Amino acid sequence: MMELLVTGPEPTHQRRWEIPVDDAVRLGRAPRAGWAIPWDLLISREHCELSLDGSQLKVKRLDSARNPVYFQEVDTREFIIGAGQGFRIGQTLFQLVSVDFSDGVSGSHIEEHSFGPDQLCKFKFQNAEHRLEVLTKLPKAISKAGTDEELAQAAVKILLDSMKHARAVACVQYAPTATVDDKPVMMRWDSRSEDMGRFSPSRRLLFAAIERGEGVLHIWQDTEESNPAFTVTGNLDWAFCMPLKGEASKGWAFYVTGQFGAPGATALGEGDLKGDLRFTGLVGDFVSSIREVNSLQKQQAGLAQFFSPTVVEAVRAGDGNKLLEPRYTDITVLFCDMRGFSKHSEQAEDNESGLQALLNRVSNALGVMTSGIQKYDGVIADFQGDAALGFWGWPNEPPEGPLAACHAALYIQQQFAKSTNNPESPLYKFNVGIGIAHGKALAGKIGPEDLIKVGAFGPVVNMGARLESMTKHLKAPILIDELTAQYVRKVAEPSEMRCRKFGQIRPYGMDKVMTVCELVAPLSSRPDLTDTQISQFEVVVDLIVAGQWQQAHDQLKLLPKNDPAREFLQDAIEGQDQPPSDWDGIITMRQK
Repeated sequence: MMELLVTGPEPTHQRRWEIPVDDAVRLGRAPRAGWAIPWDLLISREHCELSLDGSQLKVKRLDSARNPVYFQEVDTREFIIGAGQGFRIGQTLFQLVSVDFSDGVSGSHIEEHSFGPDQLCKFKFQNAEHRLEVLTKLPKAISKAGTDEELAQAAVKILLDSMKHARAVACVQYAPTATVDDKPVMMRWDSRSEDMGRFSPSRRLLFAAIERGEGVLHIWQDTEESNPAFTVTGNLDWAFCMPLKGEASKGWAFYVTGQFGAPGATALGEGDLKGDLRFTGLVGDFVSSIREVNSLQKQQAGLAQFFSPTVVEAVRAGDGNKLLEPRYTDITVLFCDMRGFSKHSEQAEDNESGLQALLNRVSNALGVMTSGIQKYDGVIADFQGDAALGFWGWPNEPPEGPLAACHAALYIQQQFAKSTNNPESPLYKFNVGIGIAHGKALAGKIGPEDLIKVGAFGPVVNMGARLESMTKHLKAPILIDELTAQYVRKVAEPSEMRCRKFGQIRPYGMDKVMTVCELVAPLSSRPDLTDTQISQFEVVVDLIVAGQWQQAHDQLKLLPKNDPAREFLQDAIEGQDQPPSDWDGIITMRQK
């Protein structure tokens, strides 16, 4: 197959499209039907037409295009390019790449080695400090991935950055029942060579690894020879493949190839490749785990992947398809974000056990969030790196209304709080911020028929995310909106939960004002924060809102100094006795 690689002036300005064989494609900034390049103003709405003829691409500039198309830096209206060649419009570069799969070769020049999990554990990581630094970037990279393709591309970049001697890295997905002659369902790859025009991973190597469930290493360099028919292109000496584990990632594999004497890389031996293979397996475990909790597996993984047992039973008992249909309803959303990962990663020990421990701890933390949401019959809507989104109110209305989400939040926060100071716990030095909002939204099943993924859409979802983000500034682990707070005050028993208001707050970069409250555990769990102290805190809030800042200062002195939220009120009035002349009682956040 032929792919068009698109690169703009910014790191995020990248696209990769498989070119259809029989149809012409319109390329422009916002074509009615075709491929959009929205970042470059020098590209017209519909700029040129692309059509594939065998292995060559015909490029024709449309009459409506205002700016030139440069081929070999010459303004050219119509031209043909082959693999490895490209053209430019404005600040955006386009390159044609051939992607095919070789059968591999056999002979005395090839060495094949297979490694099971027990053997991989014995291999040493090389340059563990650099690998640990690369691994800390993985959660952020994965958090931006909304599809399998984006997830695969993020993992490929991480692996390519971690192995300086690797020439190219690919993430390949085959159908579970695929044979060696079938094309992959999906492949994302990247190369260290800007001029690479052909990418040809070996089917034999890929299927050997996937079928065995083991890492497989091929070394075909013998004295001064290398065989360019085996993989990618010439001047390559080795390739290995590591399949991903788990039912959700069946048919997935990472493919890495390179040279023993790669330019700019240190001398490389077979022992180094074994360490690379193990590190690739570690990243694969991370991706497999994220795919499990990120609800990216196929429908055969089961409804239990997404719903609590109570919801699953309701779906099974009735018309599941009808029950899963999206509808407009009242929901309560819960955003939960883990904090402390990056800081702890920097302090992790510089050895191989530190890498594995890091993966285990993040997986454990995500498990706590999941168990808290499902314990109180919530729906897992999404996982974004080290953050989780759950919601209530669909497909069934919870009898307790927003209280179910509040119970889940208190459970999650307490699990983190009781373990964050315990060096023996996987949650050591990890904290959590949680935002809860209640309101109308469209919730239900989305996506194609063969993939179950649920979500919620509406302003309430954004409100929950904003509240979670504000927890670090208000120094309160759980923040709730006004509707949820009203429900807590009217329905919940003080022995279950309490709340205290922070007043009206305008989030950073927004015009809309939110009435924000903190969800507080009962006195039995928070003896350091009494009901009297909550009342005193709210008195200070009322004085600030009323513009009586001198009295607010006096009352602030009565609040316990060990209450972190006290600092937020102090910062809000900045030591001033009088509010500004345009004071409207609303605290505006200065940070996101």
